[in-house]
Amino acid sequence: MLLPKVLIINQPFNSNTGGGITLSNLFGNWERNKLAVACSGYSLTEDMDPKLCNNYYQLGSKERKWIFPFNLLRRKYYSGPINIDDRANNNDKIVVKKSKLRVKLIMDFIVPIFDYIGLSHFQAKLKLSSSFCKWLDEFDPDIYYMQASSREDIILCNEIIKYKRRPVVFHMMDDWPSLIGIKGFMKNFWKRKIDKEFRLLLTRADLLMGISEYMCEVYKKRYGKAFVTFHNPINLNFWKKVQRNNYQLTKSPTLLYAGRIGLGINKSLRNIAEAIKKVNKELHTDIKFIIQAQDAPNWIKNYKNVDHREFVKYEDLPTVFSKADFLILPYDFSTESLSYIKYSMPTKAPEYMASGTPIVIFAPRDTALVQYAEKYHWATVVTENSVAVLTEKLKKLFLDISLREQVAKTAKNIAETRHESNLVVREFEQMILTVAGKKKI
Repeated sequence: MLLPKVLIINQPFNSNTGGGITLSNLFGNWERNKLAVACSGYSLTEDMDPKLCNNYYQLGSKERKWIFPFNLLRRKYYSGPINIDDRANNNDKIVVKKSKLRVKLIMDFIVPIFDYIGLSHFQAKLKLSSSFCKWLDEFDPDIYYMQASSREDIILCNEIIKYKRRPVVFHMMDDWPSLIGIKGFMKNFWKRKIDKEFRLLLTRADLLMGISEYMCEVYKKRYGKAFVTFHNPINLNFWKKVQRNNYQLTKSPTLLYAGRIGLGINKSLRNIAEAIKKVNKELHTDIKFIIQAQDAPNWIKNYKNVDHREFVKYEDLPTVFSKADFLILPYDFSTESLSYIKYSMPTKAPEYMASGTPIVIFAPRDTALVQYAEKYHWATVVTENSVAVLTEKLKKLFLDISLREQVAKTAKNIAETRHESNLVVREFEQMILTVAGKKKI
């Protein structure tokens, strides 16, 4: 199959973010010289994978002009092509180590202030620089594959389409437009303006993709356009190497969460810690709650039954997941968090399924994740934001080996029939080929 040249906008290839993993799996069969990525400097890290793509353009100070007072706070990034393999010459181009203190100061104090007074959405003026246009012309893609998670991303996508028209595939990962217009006295203005800009981008796209069936159903009603579902496919041979098949509990059982900590997750993680504490007390067990994340949550010191572990390499995940006795997928239950994650599908969901370890979901009912799990019965689901209810569900799962085995085997079957990469990627490639064959305007 002769695959087209694709310019990917706003998402790099990596193995430490859901978007990067999904991208890597969907484009895994492409020739490296037929892929290029354009994205902001804050998205590029030392974890980028050059095996799939080595042709990057970092959008920096030439494309983004910060207005006052953001120009005093925001970092100026290098603008231009980057060869990921040539790491020795990238030291002055890619900001590998972002200052945690600086990021925390901006995100916790500066951004909320500007959100409230309505400045955040025009904090920078974005335009295509001559160097970017030259790079784009030289690569000369057959098709654009675009993602967006902010107004700035939308503007970039629209400007690229306006400069060089090519067939467009747009892939939505989270329902971030729902969060626009809920804060600040200019919220109604920004909600209307960004909705108009977003709808323009959708109109220009030749194929629209969503991350879940629920998202595609809702977006059809909201935007009047058909979306097709594509989320993370998995290589079953990779996961089957150390797939769990024994459902006897170990002497010190572990319940593992692997992922980010922040919006949509932190409060529920603490409730899980409380539930495990109660289970240990009531069943006289020694169950550990393992949080595998970049940083430990600040409350972890208050729980002797909770341990923090740093992220492992992606190739080690099958071993880590299969060695755990249980895996948990939690969401927060707050209104703001629900607005963001309602229609999302975690990248790790099919990875959890393929591991063979029993899965627990702790999330609001009105989410794509819960709807999917309840429809196909691949996890134990808790939809009440209650430590007591979660405790009882966990106790039942801990005491019933047949229930653990049933849930785990169902999950493995769903992974094989609905998420296996050969099936999903073949369909994805065929759709890209069909769109790329459309006439360039």
